Parts: sequence; structure tokens; C-alpha cells
Amino acid sequence: MPIVVNLDVMLAKRKIRSNELARAVGITEANVSLLKSGKVRAVRFSTLEAICRYLDCQPGDLLEYVPGDEPDAADSSPGGI
Repeated sequence: MPIVVNLDVMLAKRKIRSNELARAVGITEANVSLLKSGKVRAVRFSTLEAICRYLDCQPGDLLEYVPGDEPDAADSSPGGI
């Protein structure tokens, strides 16, 4: 997938643990883990906003476009964390 999630990098820069972020943002630690690994198909803007507010960063600090393989049609299904 051409979108890379750099949440793990930002957590390391801020010296914040995944469980702390999960509690502060109101999502499960499992969902933070999925975000960090890039194994999610969608992220709600409200979740992204809460993460950015807590980490004092911009969405572009967390998400990066890397040209490459085109996503499959199955990757465009709705839903998200």
C-alpha cells in the first residue's frame, strides 16, 4: 500500500508509549498496534485529530505517501478506527 504510517516514529520522538496514547485518545491498545503496523484500511478523522492533538504533530507527520503498488479494490472498503 502506498500510504505508510509513521506513528511508531512519532511515539519514539515524543517518548510516549502505545498504551499511554491509547488511553489519552480513547482507542484500544490493539488499535494503536494496528495503526503502528499500517494494517488498517482507514482512520477516522476524529481519531487522527485526537492523535495529532496529543502528540502535538500534523497528520503529515504520521502519514506518508510512497509511490508504488496500486491498492486493490478490496482495500477501499469503508470503516476505520
